[in-house]
Amino acid sequence: MHPGVLATANPDKPAYIMAESGVVVTRRQLEEGSNQCAQLFRSLGLNRGDHVALMLENHDIYLQLCLGALRAGLYFTAISYRLQEHEVEYIVNDCEARVFITSKSQTAVVEKLIGKIPSIEQCFMLDGVIPGFESFEDAAGAMPTTQIADESTGSSMLYSSGTTGRPKGVLKPLPENGFGEDAGPNIFALLYGTTEESIYLSPAPLYHAAPLTFTIGFLLQGMTCVIMKNFEAEAALVAIERYKVTHSQWVPTMFVRMLKLDDDVRLKYDHSSLTCAIHAAAPCPVKIKEQMIDWWGPVIYEYYAGSEGNGFVAINSEEWLAHKGSVGRPLMAVLHILDEEGAEVPAGQVGTIFFEGGGEFTYYKDKEKTDDSRNDKGWSTLGDVGYVDEEGFLYLTDRKSYMIISGGVNIYPQEAENILVTHPRVMDVAVFGIPNDDFGEEVKAVVQPKDMSDAGPELEEELIEFARSHLSHIKCPRSIDFEEELPRHPTGKLYKRLLKDRYWKDHKGNLAS
Repeated sequence: MHPGVLATANPDKPAYIMAESGVVVTRRQLEEGSNQCAQLFRSLGLNRGDHVALMLENHDIYLQLCLGALRAGLYFTAISYRLQEHEVEYIVNDCEARVFITSKSQTAVVEKLIGKIPSIEQCFMLDGVIPGFESFEDAAGAMPTTQIADESTGSSMLYSSGTTGRPKGVLKPLPENGFGEDAGPNIFALLYGTTEESIYLSPAPLYHAAPLTFTIGFLLQGMTCVIMKNFEAEAALVAIERYKVTHSQWVPTMFVRMLKLDDDVRLKYDHSSLTCAIHAAAPCPVKIKEQMIDWWGPVIYEYYAGSEGNGFVAINSEEWLAHKGSVGRPLMAVLHILDEEGAEVPAGQVGTIFFEGGGEFTYYKDKEKTDDSRNDKGWSTLGDVGYVDEEGFLYLTDRKSYMIISGGVNIYPQEAENILVTHPRVMDVAVFGIPNDDFGEEVKAVVQPKDMSDAGPELEEELIEFARSHLSHIKCPRSIDFEEELPRHPTGKLYKRLLKDRYWKDHKGNLAS
């Protein structure tokens, strides 16, 4: 629905609320603020198909900026504020943004970028300025609050997290429908029962595809969205109770963090308003999901998809309880499981996941990566591995790039990770292959204990035996190291490469990803 229509119908209804501060942005304020952003982009000479880049925390006007870019027909690239200078420089240069918008809190990184981003014509900063940046509030505040004359529908162009190398910009064709026009069935309403009266909690960073897409989709449906600046386990439960949240979206590590709270904390908050808790981004250990359904009831929904939009697989609690470990069945594309030679494999056999007939995408300025994501039939893959059962339910095994080959045996580390994270003394875990002169690779685990004082040989032995009691020994770590915190992205993705490189850096012929 067009935000102007929503603003006219109920101007004072909260469009979104910042969870911690309680700051409310009404439908009228969202309409006027996003119009000023679109007007500013036009005044700077940006036209349909041009690019802008944003690097912000979950700021109060983040969604106004995104909506302004969308209604101006622009591509906008939302960049993680957790990245380092060289990573931000690469993305901004690669996406060829003409305008860069950040906040004063990002000064430590962005001040080093001045003069290093040749495509940028204008740099803006929120909450104050430093040399080389202009005040975004002043520039946008001088713009009309009315709609631009040539509204059209833009799109995000987000970058993969780069957990296995340089991130890739995911470019999708700009939508042909007019801004705010219906573009087909409302998948949120069909799958998750959303209405204008629903309250959606987003505990994740808005620069990531899933929370950004869902939050904007829900805003344009007329729902009220509650935005957490940062995820913290107890604070999320507080927000559910305080705002009577009906819908929410999570990643499995958030479930783990909430389940690891002491019961006197975890169980004191009212979650009875929840009718739908969606999760995605990484495989969820079966035991963790069982515990969440026991706690919150059959309101847990899962999907498997990527920023590429080439396929969408979904499952509800009832289906999952009958197919534990599955991520569901495809809704918008035909699913295929292929072997190394590109032949389709039977049910139950592991292979690379491909989609036929899904959304179009390319990796921006990278024909090789785009071609590598297709087979000779034009089907596309995200590089994930899995299998389907006889009823067509998909089960994820792991990313192909994470596979360990030990003595000629293929080992997918997700299995050991899913087991170890359920141990009561474990907060987080990463499993990967390290060099072994006899077998090529051996299985290694790095564990973040719930209490770092537990770290040591006794816990290492306990965890190895725990894994071996659930899995064949070849899939289990032969050794375990301990870290105070693992390098995990706020979206839940683990930067396994940063851990793995420590063990491979002195090994000749290292091709570790």
